[in-house]
Amino acid sequence: MDSDDSYVLLSEEQLIYIITIPLSTSIILANLVIILGISWNRQLHNTPNYFFLSLLVADLCTGVALPFIPLMGLNRHLSFSSCLVAHVFPNFLFLAFLFNLVMVHYERYICIIDPLHYSNLWMHRSFPLTLLVVWTPALLYASLPAFGWNNWTGSDFNSCCESTQNLTAFSNCLANTTSCCSYRRVFPNAFIFLEVYGLVLPAILAIAAMTGHVLWITRGQLKDICRLHRSVERGSQASDQEQKLNLRYTRCVVAVSLTFLACWVPYLIYMHVSIALVVSDPKRSSTTHIVLSCTGIGSMAVVPIVLGLANRQYTEPALKLLQKLRDRWRPRTQASEEATV
Repeated sequence: MDSDDSYVLLSEEQLIYIITIPLSTSIILANLVIILGISWNRQLHNTPNYFFLSLLVADLCTGVALPFIPLMGLNRHLSFSSCLVAHVFPNFLFLAFLFNLVMVHYERYICIIDPLHYSNLWMHRSFPLTLLVVWTPALLYASLPAFGWNNWTGSDFNSCCESTQNLTAFSNCLANTTSCCSYRRVFPNAFIFLEVYGLVLPAILAIAAMTGHVLWITRGQLKDICRLHRSVERGSQASDQEQKLNLRYTRCVVAVSLTFLACWVPYLIYMHVSIALVVSDPKRSSTTHIVLSCTGIGSMAVVPIVLGLANRQYTEPALKLLQKLRDRWRPRTQASEEATV
């Protein structure tokens, strides 16, 4: 690489760190607060919360790996083993997070549509097996490049070198091609297409379908409750109680819609932009793509945090701790104010 290429690479890495470090820190701290809240409350020690705890652990790991995921789009000089680890491990954490998210939504979906057989669900009877079903496929698929499904010696093995503009730097790069690390050398196009359209997109659609079905069921039950309430009250107009129920349902729909727009839409945009770049111009990398990758993956990792913060039982220990600190701080501030007066 010449000095211009090194400067561009350094500026792109700095941009990635500037965007991802605050997101990563916030995701890690929020997950730790919810994990500690579940761990301290013995009433929450049950199978459904263990599933959610597994999701929080996967989300925490995704927060740790968040700065390294956008770095996959950059050309770096790493050895073969280091290049595999830098690409396989973050991809495994991302897939594990996604599979855990589907598992949690499925478990809660079954709880709503079939509550009578909920306790006999196979996920409840064998919790360790469920964890293996969630974590093992993610590890196996992410590790396929390490077992030979890669382009390390393929037709694009010198794609990193082709991005250099200086003839001398290009010759030096070709003489040391094993140190040129890029996601194009680790992940073949077939691997990327299979992961996006065979794993990621179906998982997102499954989550959206389960959430939509739950809202539809809730709407039907709400209508039945309002109908029974009117028959008991013998009134033709909606009462205050019915209006409160309708308002609460509307708030729920708005919250779910805003969560989907804020957390999933940025990632869907990033995913399709990435596929378009792979198909049209695989050597192209831009600031816009870096920003989309950082914000898209970061916003998706916020979904478990939103689910956790919506449950007061998860955040109650942290709120009590903050209240104790505030109560201890008030007498000190009052004493200092009196002393100054």
